[in-house]
Formats: sequence, structure tokens, C-alpha cells
Amino acid sequence: MSTLSVKPQETSASIAGVRRVDVSRPLVWLRLGWRDLKRGWPVSLAYGAAFALLGWLLTTYAVGRPHLVMALTTGFLLVAPFLALGFYGISRHYEQRHGLHGPGAIRQPFVGLRRNGNSIGLFALMLAIILSAWERISALLVGLFVRNDLIADGYFSLALLFDASHAGFVAAYVFFGGTLALLVFAMSVVSLPMMLDRRVDMVTAMLTSLAAVRQNPLTMLVWAAIIVALSVIGVMTWFVGLVVLYPLLGHASWHAYRELVERH
Repeated sequence: MSTLSVKPQETSASIAGVRRVDVSRPLVWLRLGWRDLKRGWPVSLAYGAAFALLGWLLTTYAVGRPHLVMALTTGFLLVAPFLALGFYGISRHYEQRHGLHGPGAIRQPFVGLRRNGNSIGLFALMLAIILSAWERISALLVGLFVRNDLIADGYFSLALLFDASHAGFVAAYVFFGGTLALLVFAMSVVSLPMMLDRRVDMVTAMLTSLAAVRQNPLTMLVWAAIIVALSVIGVMTWFVGLVVLYPLLGHASWHAYRELVERH
């Protein structure tokens, strides 16, 4: 593998250097993520099942409010980097040649949170605000573009989105949702694993993440597309697919961080 280390020119020296990597590397991250999933499958699948169940419960609760179902389903991509902290911790645990043993195994991946809890907590708060803003934007778009008779009695069929008469709604929803998702992706692709791994503040971690995306635009676009595709598969299977796919992406994201950011 050929890599090139690049220091962000316009930022302070405290920001970690990032590497340029080949566009094919996301497939390697998935392979390494699958290896970690197989190693720690009892804990990884337990986390995956918990988050899949949470997603199903939230969408079931919101089924009478179409915009909320759509906002929560698409908003999963906005908060997924934070919810994957446990998977980063598992991969970090195995990287340090520690196993997950005993009755406390399910808590062991979160031990690192105590080292940098304030920064991670601030990042989580930021994601919560973004998700709340997206819920309001989603409601506004549904109200502006979708006819009332199509959402009467809380019914709103996704099949209606493929009707040509709703092209404006789909375009607006994809534009605003996609823009927000890409922004969150750029800020979080390596920042949360980095904050779990070392004591850095939220701004430094986000600037490092943005630098990694800037230096690897095509590779990061491929990685983002893989994340979206697998997440859609997971959600469209009534969240059952997320039991495996979410841990896989979480573990793979740790290896993306390890390859993109220089060790300190």
C-alpha cells in the first residue's frame, strides 16, 4: 500500500497528519471490520441488535407522522458515527491485543470514554442539534411539497415518491438531506474514533477529519457511498440487516481512522 503523509497547512501543529490512500482501501477496511466482527461477535452483535431494535421502535412509534418516520430513518446516518463508539472500542481493544472476557465484556469497549468524555459529549450534543434541525427541515419539506390527501390519516406510501408529480419533493429532500449528511460525514469520519483513541478536543478532531476528506476526496466519496448503501439495506430489511451491517461499518470505520490519521 502506498500512502503519502500530509500535514494540514492552514491549521495548527497540534492537528494530526493525515495520509493519502488508494481509492480501493474502503474494501480493505470492510475486510478488517469483518475480522473484528468475527472476533468479538457476541458483543458486536449484541450492540447491533440493540441499535436495530431502537431504530425499529422509533419508526414504529412515529408511524402516524410520515415526516417523522422519514426524518428518523434518514437521520440515522447523522447520528450513526456516535452510536458506533462501542464498535470503535472493540476494534481498539483487539488492536491492543486484549480480549473481551468475563461478565464485564459488554462494558469494556467503553472504558476509553472516561479519558476524553467531555469532547465526545460535546460532539454528541452537536449531532443531536443537527438531528433536531433535520427533523424540522423534513417536516417543512413534507408540508410544502406533499399534498394533504396523500398523508391523510397518517398514511404516506414510499411508493408515492417515485411518482413524477413528487419529483420536486424528492429532489429537495435529497439535496438538503444529502448536504447535511455529507457535512456530518466530513466532520466525523475520523473524529470520533480519534477522540476515543487519544485526548484531543472536538475542534482538533473535526479539523483532522476535514483534512482527511480534503486529501482523499474520491476515496472518501467511495467510503460514504458504501456506508449509505449498506445502511439503506439495513433499514429496508426492517432494521434486521443492521444487526450485522452496523457493527461491520463501525469496525471498518476504526480501521479507516487508523489508516488515514498518523499515530501520535
